Amino acid sequence: MLSSCVRLVPTTVRPVHSLICNSSRSFMDLKTLLSSLNDFASLSFAESWDNVGLLVEPSPPHIVNTLFLTNDLTEEVMEEALQKKADLILSYHPPIFRPMKRITWKTWKERVVIRALENRVGIYSPHTAYDAAPQGVNNWLAKGLGACTSRPIHPSKAPNYPTEGTHRVEFNVNHTQDLDKVMSAMKGIVDVSVASFPARIDDEQQTRISLNCTQKALMQVVAFLSQNRQLYQKTEILSLEKPLLLNTGMGRLCTLDESVSLATMIERIKRHLKLSHIRLALGAGRTLESLVKVVALCAGSGCSVLRGVEADLYLTGEMSHHDTLDAASQGINVILCEHSNTERGFLSDLQDMLGAHLENKINIILSETDRDPLHVI
Repeated sequence: MLSSCVRLVPTTVRPVHSLICNSSRSFMDLKTLLSSLNDFASLSFAESWDNVGLLVEPSPPHIVNTLFLTNDLTEEVMEEALQKKADLILSYHPPIFRPMKRITWKTWKERVVIRALENRVGIYSPHTAYDAAPQGVNNWLAKGLGACTSRPIHPSKAPNYPTEGTHRVEFNVNHTQDLDKVMSAMKGIVDVSVASFPARIDDEQQTRISLNCTQKALMQVVAFLSQNRQLYQKTEILSLEKPLLLNTGMGRLCTLDESVSLATMIERIKRHLKLSHIRLALGAGRTLESLVKVVALCAGSGCSVLRGVEADLYLTGEMSHHDTLDAASQGINVILCEHSNTERGFLSDLQDMLGAHLENKINIILSETDRDPLHVI
C-alpha cells in the first residue's frame, strides 16, 4: 500500500454556466482533444477487462465544438446530445462493452451507434480510468464523508516496468572461459539485456552476471543455466514489479478526522449524492448511533474491491446479497445507493476540471436526461 495519503475536505463546486453555448469559443480537432483527455486521466489507469477510449469515430477530420457529458448513453440521452449539437459524447460507462457482431436497428445499443455515425458524433468512454484517477470518481465520492485522509484500496501500477523485462536473473561465474561462453549464450537470446561486474566470494575473484529478460526469454535462460548444475544452484531469479502510482487506484480507504455516528454519516452521504433514500445493512451488533471512523468505498459495483477490507462502513452503489451478508456478519455496516448514483454527481466536477484543463476551448455541457434506471417509489 502507498504510505502517502490524500487529504480530503468537502468543497463546494461553483457552477460554470458560461460553458454552455458561448459563440466566442474556439474548437479542437478530435485527435488533439483525445490527447488532452488522456493527459487529464490516462487510459492506462483502466482495468484490463474494461473497454475504454474512443469507441465511435466519425471519418476524419473531425472538429469538436461541443463535448457532451453523461454517465450512461441511452437512446434518450443520445437524442438530447443530438439536439444540443454535440460533436463528441463522453459517456462514463462504455455503451459498447461486449463485442458487436452486427450493427442493425434491432437493439438499443446498436441504434445508439448508428445514430452517432449518421450524425458524425464521436463516443469516448473513460470508465475505470476515471475510477482510479487521483481526481476521479472515487475521490469525488469520498468528499461527501467529511474531512478525512484517503488512500486507494488497490493501488494502480505504472504501465511499464522501470527497466527492461519482467524478471532479473543473477549468478556468479568463476572462470574466464566459462564467462565467455555464458555471455555469448545470454546475448544470443532475444529480449535479454546483460551486465557484468567483478565480485569476490570467499576470497575468490568471480564475475557477477545480472540480466533482465521477459517471461518468454526467462525460459530460455533457465534452460541454458540448468545445463550447469553448480551454476544453476546459485542462480537467483527476481520478479520485477511495476512501481505503484501515487494516490491512484481502485476504491478508497478513508479515515475520518473525527468519528461520527452512522446516522450522521448517512445524512452526509444522502446530501452529497442528492438522494432522499439509501439502502442500509447494519453490521452485527451495530446501531444508528454506532461510531464510524473508517469508510471503505467504491463507486458503482464495489464487491470485488471492498471484499475483505477492514472498515466500519462500506459505501458503494451495489453489492451482491451474499457479499452484503458477509460484511454485516463481521460488524461492517453497508450502504448501497444504486450503481450510477455513486458516479453521476462527479460529472459536475468533471465539467469544471475539463473546462480548466482544456482552457475553455470548447463548450462542455451536462446531460439533463441521464439518470439511474432504478427509483424508490
